[in-house]
Amino acid sequence: MSQLKMGMILLVSVLSMTTVSAQTIEEGKSQMYYERFKSAKTTFQKLLAANPNNEEAVYWLGQSMILPEGCSAKDLSDAKAMYQSKLSISNSNLLMAGIGQIELMEGKVQDAKNHFEAAASLSQNKNIAVLNAIGFANGNPDAKNGDAAYAIQKLTLATQIKKFNDPDVWVNLGDAYRKLGDGGDAVVSYQSALAINPKYARANFRIGKLYQSQGKSQESIFMEYYNKAISDDPTYSPVYAALFNFYYETNVTKAAEYFEKWQANSDIDYKSCYYKAALKYAQGFFMDAISKADECIAAESNNPYPNLFGLKANAFNRLKDSVKAIENYGEYFKRQTADKITSGDYIEYAKNLLKVPGNEAQAGLFVEKAVAMDSIETNKVAYLKSIAQAYETKKNYKEAADWYNKVLKTKKTPGKVDLYNAGYNYYRGGVNDSAVAFFTAYSQKFPEDIFGYFMTGKASWAIDTTMELGLANSAFEKVIQIGLADTVKFKSQLMTSYKYFVAYSANVKKDKASAIVFIDKILSLDPNDAEALANKAALNATKSPATKPKEPAKKP
Repeated sequence: MSQLKMGMILLVSVLSMTTVSAQTIEEGKSQMYYERFKSAKTTFQKLLAANPNNEEAVYWLGQSMILPEGCSAKDLSDAKAMYQSKLSISNSNLLMAGIGQIELMEGKVQDAKNHFEAAASLSQNKNIAVLNAIGFANGNPDAKNGDAAYAIQKLTLATQIKKFNDPDVWVNLGDAYRKLGDGGDAVVSYQSALAINPKYARANFRIGKLYQSQGKSQESIFMEYYNKAISDDPTYSPVYAALFNFYYETNVTKAAEYFEKWQANSDIDYKSCYYKAALKYAQGFFMDAISKADECIAAESNNPYPNLFGLKANAFNRLKDSVKAIENYGEYFKRQTADKITSGDYIEYAKNLLKVPGNEAQAGLFVEKAVAMDSIETNKVAYLKSIAQAYETKKNYKEAADWYNKVLKTKKTPGKVDLYNAGYNYYRGGVNDSAVAFFTAYSQKFPEDIFGYFMTGKASWAIDTTMELGLANSAFEKVIQIGLADTVKFKSQLMTSYKYFVAYSANVKKDKASAIVFIDKILSLDPNDAEALANKAALNATKSPATKPKEPAKKP
């Protein structure tokens, strides 16, 4: 299951309004800002009950359904159906952007782009709310299928509209820059939001998140911004959620403190139960975590929080119960929306599948999914290696080698260890042609290294067991050439090479003298080598006897 996280919330500024309805819309949007999704959903439902044609209330009701961390596939489909139903009546550009957002979450990238372009074009790229909705849908950190450059384009247009004065658009623009890998422009955008509203806690919070993404070395900086966000608005719950997540793996006591602050400033809903189970997991009480998760699932029988099944899967994994882990991972994947499933989820599932015979092919499919999902080379390599190592543990060396070969294809600059892992496992698995190919490549890349030639020799010898073809000759000759530079360091490789040539000389060349020369080389390294001593004695015993002198002719 992925690390606990909170989604970002989109706020759309509106001009000053005086009606009761407008104030209620603002109230609902404020609840969204504080991630009080349950309260916001109730607010927008009441608004629609009073006026079913309130397109802004429809849009925000849909957002309250799809933005929570526990959003299920059902939430997604229900929100989409609602948007489509209202769109058929009102032809709203905002709802069109909302449908595009859901299609992105479903992985329907081209359909989403079509809806975004239609919404932007029909509003002539001059509607801040529509541009902001498109920008948020593509640029927010949780939008795995979103196009950050496209988000920047639309959000930048929004900032150029006359009388623009919305800090939320700037924060969404900062998120899009961050997603694109442009930290400098991201910070500038967040600071532009603070220039409009110095107490806009979300901006400092997002700057903190940016620095946190750079690693623990930036802890003092991101903590400074988190504390600024708290100082600006002590009721802004997302910052407490971030601190809970930060300490969740390292300091359960602090995590619990921030959990209490988070819950005090949030709606009490199904997630509260989940996080209580998660704290049990963090403390190492895995059976207690499973029991609490089961309570939470029972309490939400109609639509339980998908992460509860992920938590149970992880707990069973820690208890080494792969069958139960597989069962709960399967339930998690079935209930969770595709955009919230991480590559790490797939890898853990695959590892457990490999522990139960007969699941190897399925495990491979999930590893491939994880690799395809991740854009970072080191992560891809780690996923592939984890499965290769699992096969090695089971002594399925050929399968391990196949996965190590995928590591070679994934890395831009594979090294000695990468070539070794593939070649050596092919050798151990008896696929010696492949082993020769990899160790030949090893020697071509590292010509001064004895190991590539040595393993090429051994694998070639395994192919040419009678030595009649002499396939290993040149490799072992190279081993001897390099090994003589340091006979202590390379004693083992030299001994094997000499023994090969003893056999080759005696059995193939029928040259006993040459065989004895190589035996003497072995004995110079190890005078007590029993095999060499026995072979020398045997060869000496089979030498041709001396010719006897002819007897003198007898006299008649």
